[in-house]
Amino acid sequence: IVALTLTPALCATLLKPIDRQQKPVGGFFGWFNRVFDGATNRYQSGLTKILARTGRYMLIYGMLVIGLGYLFTKLPTSFLPDEDMGTMFTQMVLPQGASQERSIEVMGVIEDYLMIDEAENVESVFTVIGFSFSGNGQNNGIAFVRLKGWDQRTRDDQHVKAVAGRAMGAFSQINEAFVFAFVPPAIMELGTASGFNFQLQDLAGQGHEALMNARNQLLGMAAQDPRLAGVRPNGLSDAPQFKIDIDQPKAMALGVSLDDINSTFATAWAPTYVNDFVDRGRVKRVYVQADAPYRMMPKDLSYWYVKNNQGEMVPFTAFSSVRWVYGSPKLERYNGAPSVQILGQARSGLSSGDAMQAMSELAAKLPDGFGFQWSGMSLQEKQSGDQAPVLYALSILVVFLCLAALYESWSVPFAVMMVVPLGILGAVVFAIGRELSNDVYFQVGLLTTIGLASKNAILIVEFARSLHQQGQDLVSATIDAAKLRLRPIIMTSLAFMLGVTPLVLSTGAGSGSQNAIGTGVFGGMLSATVLAIFFVPVFFVVVYRLKEKKKP
Repeated sequence: IVALTLTPALCATLLKPIDRQQKPVGGFFGWFNRVFDGATNRYQSGLTKILARTGRYMLIYGMLVIGLGYLFTKLPTSFLPDEDMGTMFTQMVLPQGASQERSIEVMGVIEDYLMIDEAENVESVFTVIGFSFSGNGQNNGIAFVRLKGWDQRTRDDQHVKAVAGRAMGAFSQINEAFVFAFVPPAIMELGTASGFNFQLQDLAGQGHEALMNARNQLLGMAAQDPRLAGVRPNGLSDAPQFKIDIDQPKAMALGVSLDDINSTFATAWAPTYVNDFVDRGRVKRVYVQADAPYRMMPKDLSYWYVKNNQGEMVPFTAFSSVRWVYGSPKLERYNGAPSVQILGQARSGLSSGDAMQAMSELAAKLPDGFGFQWSGMSLQEKQSGDQAPVLYALSILVVFLCLAALYESWSVPFAVMMVVPLGILGAVVFAIGRELSNDVYFQVGLLTTIGLASKNAILIVEFARSLHQQGQDLVSATIDAAKLRLRPIIMTSLAFMLGVTPLVLSTGAGSGSQNAIGTGVFGGMLSATVLAIFFVPVFFVVVYRLKEKKKP
C-alpha cells in the first residue's frame, strides 16, 4: 500500500530534473556513483560472456541445487531454539525412604554452589523440599534459580546453558542424590525442561516390572550413546510399600463391613473432617485422627479395632495380613497405555532432532511389546517437521500461479522460480555456519526468502520481457534489463539485509528466535542477490528459447 500510494508522492516531491550543465556530483556520493557505474559496466561485460555459455552455467546451477539438497539433509532439526530466559531449574532425587533431614542437607550443598561458585551469574535461589517435577515426596526437592540480568551476562560462558552445564559437572560429585540442572523450555506450557519428551509405553500389558526393566535398559543404552546427554526418568522410583490385605470372606463372617474398615483406616492414618465449632467468634474445623504413637509403625495395626454388626470390637489382625512390597508411588498412562516419561537432550553441537532420532533407534532395540510416543515440544516438533514440505510446496505453488497470471504464460514463471534454490542455499549455509537448526523460525525465514528472491528476479524478467516484445534481440534485451535493474536490486537487497542485521547479532532475551529468523533471511537474501544477478538472465534466455522452439 505504501509503495503504491505514498512512494509516488514522495518521488514527485523529492526528485528533481537533471541539469545537464550542472557540475558532476562530488564528495562521497560522486565517488560512490563512479564506483558503482564502473562495477555496472564490468557486470554488463561479464554477463555478455555468461549468456554466450548458458549451457555451462545451467550445469553449475544444477550442481548448486544438488549441493543444497545435501546441505539441507545435514541441517539439524528442532522445533524452537533454546532461549536464555534468565531462569534455571535444579532438581534432586534422593533414594526412596531418605529422610527430610538428608534432603535439606543436600539442598544446602546445591544452594551454596549456586550462590557462591556462580555468584557472578546467579541473582537468587528459591528451594522447595518435598516437591519436584518428577513427583512429591520427602526425598525430592527443586531449586528455582534466577540469573542476573542479560546486561550483566554478556559472555558466552554466562549463557544459561553454560551455567547449567557447569552446575551438572559440580552436582555429579554429590553421591547422596541424583542432582541435575536444566533450562526451562521456550514455551513453558509444553513441558518442564528443554530437550525431548519421550513416553515409553507397555503396549502388550506385560506389567509394571517389565516396563521398569525396559526403561532401565533404554537408559543404559542412552548413557552410552554419544549423541545424547542428561537422559533421565521423569517420575518417582519404586519404593517400599506397606500393604494390608483384607480377607473379605473372613471379615464378612465376623460381621465387619468394608465401609467400616475403610472409614477406620481413613480416620486412623489421615485426618477426617467431622464438624465445626465457634472459638472466640471464629468458625474452626474439627478433625479426628489417631494419636501419633499409635500410627507410626507397622505393628501399630494391632492396636486398632472395628465394630461389627453385633456391637463387638474386632481387631484388624483377625481379618487382615500385612507384607512389604515394592511398587510405584505414581502410575502413569499415556494414550491409554501404561508408560514412563524419559527426558533428555542432545550433546553440545547437536539439535533436539538428532536426539529424537537417537532415541527412536534405541527404542527399536527393546523387546517386543514396548513402543514409544512423543509428548510436549517433541510432539510439536515431529508434527511441524512433517508439515514443512507441504508448506514449502504450497508457498512455491502460490508464487508460481501469481507469476503465471502476471505473464499470461506457464513457461516464463520458471525463469523466476528457478532463483528460489539460490536463496535457500545461502540461508542453509549461514544456518550451518552459526550452528543453528531447522526450526519454526528458520522455516519462516525460508518462506520470506522465497518471496524476496522472486521479487529480485521479477525486476529483471519483467523488463527483459518488455524489451524483447518491443522487437529487441533476446540476449541484448536481457543484458539491458539486467544492467538497468542492477542498482534497484542491489540497493533494496542491501537495505533489507541491513534491516535484519540486528536480529542476526541479537543477544539477551529472545535472542534464540531472533538469531534463527535473522540469520536465515540475511544469508538467503545475500546469496539470492549475488547469484541471482548472474543466473536470472541465464534462466530467462534458456526458458524463452525453449518457449520459442515450441511455437509452430
